[in-house]
Amino acid sequence: MDGAKYNFENVYESYFNEVFRYAKSLTMDEPAAEELTEETFFRALRALPSFRGDCDIKVWLCRIAKNLWLTQQKKNARLHPGEDVLEQVPDTQDFAEELGDKQAALRIHRLLHGMDEPYKEVFSLRVFGELSFREIGELFEKSEHWACVTYHRAKQKILAKMGGKP
Repeated sequence: MDGAKYNFENVYESYFNEVFRYAKSLTMDEPAAEELTEETFFRALRALPSFRGDCDIKVWLCRIAKNLWLTQQKKNARLHPGEDVLEQVPDTQDFAEELGDKQAALRIHRLLHGMDEPYKEVFSLRVFGELSFREIGELFEKSEHWACVTYHRAKQKILAKMGGKP
């Protein structure tokens, strides 16, 4: 199905919340996630007629969001040389509230911050972005199985560093 067959209003209503959650997993900041989501849908509106349908439209929207976020991170790195971009990302209170134990959440967040890629991003996409393993695999252009294994390895690394408990 090509993009000309999609109604933008339906796409927006159907995928706004999921794209926003994904944007929040990238930015770790609600206002920044709102801006990223708005820009994602603005870009999607312009590009929708050329959408080829090679992947699920939600994955396509998340790719747009990820590319916009990466572009912004590169721009910030040029504006603030010598600063670690990841250290500029603020903590999220939602993650702590979801876990119910703020100290454990902060500890998990710190461990995740120091984790290597792709483990860090896959874990964040699954936990914060609430994406399925299939969607994560598509974002990385890998299999669903790869995404599942990578997520579980990241989870095991976190649990091992925490002594088996969150």
